[in-house]
Amino acid sequence: MKRNVLATIVLVMPLLAACAAQEAAPEDSFYRLEAPAPAARFAPPKLNGILEVERFIADGVTAGRPIAYSDAGHPHEVKEYHYHFWIQPPTVMLRDALVEFLRAANVAPAIVTPDNRVSSVYELTGKIVRMEKVTGGTPKGVLVLELALRQTDTDRLMFLRTYTAETAADSDSVADAVTALNRAFADICARFGADLSKI
Repeated sequence: MKRNVLATIVLVMPLLAACAAQEAAPEDSFYRLEAPAPAARFAPPKLNGILEVERFIADGVTAGRPIAYSDAGHPHEVKEYHYHFWIQPPTVMLRDALVEFLRAANVAPAIVTPDNRVSSVYELTGKIVRMEKVTGGTPKGVLVLELALRQTDTDRLMFLRTYTAETAADSDSVADAVTALNRAFADICARFGADLSKI
């Protein structure tokens, strides 16, 4: 009996040692995109009524919180990280950051989201076409947004444009890719603000 116990211990000990030697799983990391400061404020507001900004839409991997990435050599293959996440779904995070930017730019007397449950004169919708870290070659962040503005009472489309921004990252790390995506978002906001001034 004792021999059986000793034999079992001898067999199990290497397995336990192997388990102990395994590295711990990486910790989850969370990232955000922030609203850039506008270059100028409208005075008076560009729009003469309440502007409601809808939750953005996105498809597939782009809609999820895991950060998406692709390789420059395989541009049609998109993957997602297991331990790197946005703090919110991009459809909410980008919407809220754009709202903050538009308020700072004084685009309308009031800029709200559907959560405010008020009637609006204008409605802004957005679609995230692409939002990912690109590896291989020169690391970069790529952001493509479609933005549309309409009058709610007449359904008149006032503005529709797709913005593309590709910004180089300092390294191939996820943190530097997020910094690059922040710069890409700032670039799109600046161009969108300039286009609003022409409406």
